[in-house]
Amino acid sequence: MDDRELSSRIKDLIKALASEGPPIVIKLLEDLKKDTAPTEEQLRSTKAGVTVGRLRSNPNRDIARIASEIVSKWKKHVDAAKEAKKQKDATASPNPAPLSSPAPPPSSLSQPYAGDVEKRHFRTDRVDIKRTGNPTRDNTIGVLYNGLAYQSTESVEEVAARAVEVEAAMFRAFKGSENQTYRTKGRALFTALKRKDNAKLRRRVLAGDVAADRLVTLSDRELASEEQRARDEELEKENMKKAQVPMAEKSISDQLKCGKCGQKKVSYTQAQTRSADEPMTTFCECTVCGNRWKFS
Repeated sequence: MDDRELSSRIKDLIKALASEGPPIVIKLLEDLKKDTAPTEEQLRSTKAGVTVGRLRSNPNRDIARIASEIVSKWKKHVDAAKEAKKQKDATASPNPAPLSSPAPPPSSLSQPYAGDVEKRHFRTDRVDIKRTGNPTRDNTIGVLYNGLAYQSTESVEEVAARAVEVEAAMFRAFKGSENQTYRTKGRALFTALKRKDNAKLRRRVLAGDVAADRLVTLSDRELASEEQRARDEELEKENMKKAQVPMAEKSISDQLKCGKCGQKKVSYTQAQTRSADEPMTTFCECTVCGNRWKFS
């Protein structure tokens, strides 16, 4: 199996993870497992090792199992090749070999990031975000990469693989990418991941402690840092106190109905009792029976 064929199979695998079901992914993995193991150079140049290695933590047990078997097979092959090379060098002619240029280092994309972590971006990190053939989804992968890479020293390959995995989970959870819920969640995840006070969330997502399928179901409040939640709670308490102060003038609505006496003579006030991006809370009082309630 040459570089081109291996690279093509890895691209097919990534696309299947994003848009196909487990049976297709398992079939592609089984084919990879049956073929001759690639060399260490091939694994690096095609990123096959990183892509398949990530699948060892896939929630589907069959996918995780086959991925682990493939990684084990490839590792044994690479180790055997290294050992064979050592033995060959040891039995070679004792005559000193001519000086030669050192072997080129592994691709920098697979090494820990050494640049300015405050300015990481998929463009400056030279990330190919065209993974799905769908512009909306590919752009979302780029946005997620930017959020995950912020202040991180993880390699470009590691961050990109996680961004692809999260986007695929979004695509499954929201039944496609052509709806507002998908777009809104993408922006919310980027905002939460790139907050300076939310480094803990970024680290947990990159480490796989928060599964992609779980991450995309978290609410804005659950995505917020502990500090932000504490500030929001304090703001809510403060606004609740302000909202309960008697006002000289209240609005009267005939659209609101009292749940106690059934009359539509209700006065109401509104106040921002939670964070600014949450809806306002409406405080109601029936002018007939005095019943009070609130909703948001």
